[in-house]
Amino acid sequence: MRLIWDELRVAFPLIWHGNPYLMSIIGFTLEVAAIATAAAAVIGLPIGLALGLGRFRGRNVLRALANASLALPPVLVGAILFLLLTPQAPFGSLQLIWTRQAVIIAQTILALPFIVALSAAAIQALPPGLLSQARLLGASRWQLWRLALREARIGVIAAVIAGLGTALSEVAAVTILGGNIYGHDQTLASATFFEVDAAHYADAVAIAIVLIAMILILMCGLGVLQQQGGGIRMRFRSAT
Repeated sequence: MRLIWDELRVAFPLIWHGNPYLMSIIGFTLEVAAIATAAAAVIGLPIGLALGLGRFRGRNVLRALANASLALPPVLVGAILFLLLTPQAPFGSLQLIWTRQAVIIAQTILALPFIVALSAAAIQALPPGLLSQARLLGASRWQLWRLALREARIGVIAAVIAGLGTALSEVAAVTILGGNIYGHDQTLASATFFEVDAAHYADAVAIAIVLIAMILILMCGLGVLQQQGGGIRMRFRSAT
């Protein structure tokens, strides 16, 4: 216990005094989380809507694949992307390996399955008669999608929260693709690993405290948003 207390006594001043290294990591972590989650939502929500509302052959197979992708090991994603982006690989000419852009790409891919699978499940759980009634009232496809998102908003926000949590806490893929280069492309999670590996325990504790605080603040904020009522009121043309 004394070791923990000693490290905490050194760690807290690093936070209070705004250590430049720590501040740069916080900034990059927020940037990665925001861009990756937004990109995953833009890509994943339409796919989730299609899987939840669509009536096409193979939908159940695609939903099963989406659910299975939730267990995709991040280290495997990192390894596959590394093989695709390494200089001798098909996408090596893009020169993305060991860059910040590669980290954002990896986090987007890791957040995507959560948004697709969980949003599709939330939409499929809507009362069957709700969407049928909207169709009878003359709702267009766009209005139907908006209605589904509004009525399933709690589950959809939960999907975004899960994607954001992945973007904040992932280490393996970030380390493989970004190289975990000191002060360059480290996130809070990967920097914690870096400092522990270097036996800089006070720095690791400081970074971990900030990461935990950030996760709690962001998740609580999204949780409040999730619990809010209301939504977009919609009117449909009467069917003729």
